[in-house]
Amino acid sequence: MFAKIDSGLFAGRASLAAMAILLSTHSEGALAADAIAVNSDDFTLPPEPSRFGRFEQKLADWHVVLGGGAIIVPKYEGSNEFKIMPVPFVTATFLDTVTIDPTGANIAVYEQGPFAFSTRLGYEMGRKEDDSDHLRGLGDVDMGATVGVKAAAKFGPAEIFAQLDKTIGGSDGLEGRVGIEVIRPLSQSLMIGASVSAVFADENYMQAYFGVTPEQSRSGLARYDAGAGLKRADFSISATYMLDENWMVRGEAGVGVLLGDAADSPVVVEKIQPSGMLLVGYRF
Repeated sequence: MFAKIDSGLFAGRASLAAMAILLSTHSEGALAADAIAVNSDDFTLPPEPSRFGRFEQKLADWHVVLGGGAIIVPKYEGSNEFKIMPVPFVTATFLDTVTIDPTGANIAVYEQGPFAFSTRLGYEMGRKEDDSDHLRGLGDVDMGATVGVKAAAKFGPAEIFAQLDKTIGGSDGLEGRVGIEVIRPLSQSLMIGASVSAVFADENYMQAYFGVTPEQSRSGLARYDAGAGLKRADFSISATYMLDENWMVRGEAGVGVLLGDAADSPVVVEKIQPSGMLLVGYRF
């Protein structure tokens, strides 16, 4: 009845943030990506070419997943208020090399043994001052495009990774993350995962989201200069359950802890940033 989970399917992972990123500010999107990252491989078993008729060969090269659910995140990074949003999404992986998802496109550049290197094109959604009353008078952080790289090494069920993303436009910032993720099957139909990571950012990024300029201080918040450094630490756990050969359910809970200049910013109301997500997916 249930599809057997092959841990090898999780070797080539591509991070899929919730579609909420498309509908919200960068801060919310960052929380979704940081604390509730979804692996496209979690929804992907080897396709059956015979199901696709005369297009079987072309479609067999693609792993396509459609799904939806709900996510709960703070209204912005540092908020003490939350919002629940619907999360529709689609992801497609071609020959384990190119993955397209709601956050952008990932391209596998190098893979040898346990080591892998990839590049990424995406976007930063920015932040709107009307996302919260606490942000009024700070102005908006504009949307920008992002380019990034990621290096990873797998050791059994664990993956150690480091990634770096540069925003062009918007905050014009640089953000990096280092961490470790462990994914293990508990049965033929259940997979669990856990991750921990640290996020760093340059002065442009920190000032855009956590700084308060003299002009912005008219909002009532004290002037504040946010410098480069450690921004936050993230922890998450997840469970993926295969209902049958095609359908699956995934739940994930995470918490982020703002650190350094981000934690001390007057923009931040709450340093502890919990989040959660529940998704149902169907693979083709």
